[in-house]
Amino acid sequence: MPEIKKIATRESYGNALVELGKEKEDLVVLDADLAAATKTGIFKKAFPERHIDCGIAEANMTGIAAGMSTCGYVPFISTFAMFVAGRSFEQVRNSIGYPHLNVKIGATHAGISVGEDGATHQCNEDLALMREIPGMVVINPSDDIEAKAAVRAAYEHAGPVYLRFGRLAVPVINDRPDYHFEIGKGVVLKEGTDVTIFATGLCVSSALEAAEKLKEDGIDAEIVNIHTIKPIDRELVIASAKKTGKVVTAEEHSVIGGLGSAVAEVLSEEAPTKLLRIGVEDVFGESGPAKELVAKYGLDGNGVYEKVKKFVK
Repeated sequence: MPEIKKIATRESYGNALVELGKEKEDLVVLDADLAAATKTGIFKKAFPERHIDCGIAEANMTGIAAGMSTCGYVPFISTFAMFVAGRSFEQVRNSIGYPHLNVKIGATHAGISVGEDGATHQCNEDLALMREIPGMVVINPSDDIEAKAAVRAAYEHAGPVYLRFGRLAVPVINDRPDYHFEIGKGVVLKEGTDVTIFATGLCVSSALEAAEKLKEDGIDAEIVNIHTIKPIDRELVIASAKKTGKVVTAEEHSVIGGLGSAVAEVLSEEAPTKLLRIGVEDVFGESGPAKELVAKYGLDGNGVYEKVKKFVK
């Protein structure tokens, strides 16, 4: 079998900013002393006059971006998810969300796959925090292609957008001519009849891997990529749930407040369905190799397979 191409979505973010920067002179990038890690250093090299290093002052960076957005710029602020969603939550809420300013948030190093940096840096709460801010669009791309498309879509969207990127290289799964990204629209990657797996981020490739194993057990799983957590694709969630009668959500995030909660809210209101949420349970992460942590917390292909198999059987 040919080797599967893997790219970290934080790399995709940096490359997408450069490509977009060539076309859009009003695009500016702000970073909080982490340009090498967030990959905005790629943009800094190409457009040094449009890159601002704000130092280790994330809240201040958020305020600067808010101000720049009122002067005709489209700022992308960049730092680790833990720092922008956690440390700067008040500034994101009050300085960007409340006045509904045109600021884009590039949050890298999200989830358990941050690895050795441990629990203090593994933000498994960001989707919940950002989803709660009125008017905030929340996007969690699954691979390199989707991440690049999401950056462009975020620029074109009028209003605040939270973009979630990972440190760990993940399989490229959307490399096809007919791929189309649209904010708020999920993508059916595989039709199925027995159970629907709604997945987001790195768990999309895990769900696809799990589906192959489930097939061997006679379980026909439908796989849906939910790249936009907010606004969620309500019509697709309802239609797929009614079709299969059983629903699973898979995310590299707490089972509280993220994709699982968003899907549960839709189903409870529109189409009550038996539901299993796969994600980080009500615990903090820990330090360790990223791939081993993903497996330990049951977020890899085998982990998703085992949990879905038990749920369906």
